[in-house]
Amino acid sequence: MTVFALLFVVFQSFAQNDGYIASKMIQANKEIEILEKVVVGEFSKTPIVIAPVVIPEKDYIAENWITTRFNPYENTLLEYPFKLTFKDSVFASPILRKKVVTSHFGWRRGRAHKGIDIDLYTGDKVLAMMGGKVRYVKWHYGHGNIVVIRHYNGLETVYAHLSKQLVQVNDSVKKGQIIGKGGISGNARGSHLHLEVRFQGTCINPEYLFDFGPENKIRASEIWVNKKWSQAYTQNSRRQADIYICHTLEEAQTMATPEITYHIIKRGDTLSSISHKYQVSIPNLCKSNHITTKTMLRVGQKIAIH
Repeated sequence: MTVFALLFVVFQSFAQNDGYIASKMIQANKEIEILEKVVVGEFSKTPIVIAPVVIPEKDYIAENWITTRFNPYENTLLEYPFKLTFKDSVFASPILRKKVVTSHFGWRRGRAHKGIDIDLYTGDKVLAMMGGKVRYVKWHYGHGNIVVIRHYNGLETVYAHLSKQLVQVNDSVKKGQIIGKGGISGNARGSHLHLEVRFQGTCINPEYLFDFGPENKIRASEIWVNKKWSQAYTQNSRRQADIYICHTLEEAQTMATPEITYHIIKRGDTLSSISHKYQVSIPNLCKSNHITTKTMLRVGQKIAIH
């Protein structure tokens, strides 16, 4: 009787322990379930914020900084289209009188005119259009006395035919600061300011970027530049080019595909008369049609006009 009683007590103890363990396991599973709902649920509701990658602004001032060479980008090939950015909405007029453009960017007297000419009197003050750093101050063939300023967005402005240079290389200049005086030095027909705008050594038509009217407006804060803007032979120096601004890469890529017009040769037509009619340079006509200036034009021949 004593043995059976002892066994009963032992079995009862194991049963109670099993029940205790089972209840604890159930309680733990419930706690884990509640914890998963709280933690996982809360995390799923909380958006994961990833810090943006900050790309440092390119230091155009330091790039190819050579003060002894007019074009330090001689071996650089630009890829079009590319984007230019401007922090200001206006620029400083390069002269203090009304701006009269006497010759535009384009083909002129059988040569490429890669800037614009602004009328002035010898001795007139010439001002920096934007802030930047003076990279080149010398006499340069054709340009005469020049000042080249590199700006913080990578553009360089060239001020040529000066009678006097009033800054030195490595000088920091502010927008509207006097940098020289106008004149007739170099290859100039009468006193005027020859103004060029360059990016990595390539000239761009300044009138695509800057409105030289009385308000001195920069045409947009972001401008996509296509290849045509730097091709003087496709433009006419006697008039301002048709201005169109590309605000996006897609616009620039669309505009990069030129529309083609065809002219049917009639009796008496010459390359000169076709060039004048469509305001397209003779070299452009020749290049587009794979002909030369000595090619005989035939009546009924189709000429492509880009």
